[in-house]
Amino acid sequence: MMTPEEIASVCHEANRALCTAFGDFSHKSWDNAPQWQRESQILGVEFCLANPKSPPSANHDSWLEHKTKEGWTYGPVKDVENKKHPCMVPFDDLPPDQRAKDHVFRSIVAAMSNLC
Repeated sequence: MMTPEEIASVCHEANRALCTAFGDFSHKSWDNAPQWQRESQILGVEFCLANPKSPPSANHDSWLEHKTKEGWTYGPVKDVENKKHPCMVPFDDLPPDQRAKDHVFRSIVAAMSNLC
């Protein structure tokens, strides 16, 4: 079985590709991503591994809770310095492209960890 970090790197690159497809070119490759972003991906993988039957919305809820504890709040544009993020909303309020990322993330974790 792959480690959570190995799975997280694949999830990160898939997320980066989706963001690029949706017009967001701000994501760096896994090797060049800031540590906080890498840790966030690893936490997401660990959540999926611990909760394999949970829906994609639960991933977002876990991410939202973690970000809130770190001081992030809603902002219409992602602003790392001021900890603002447009996805700091309930899952059902996310645009379809953002909800799709949670589905893809869970699918990758399941496939790479033999949970499916």
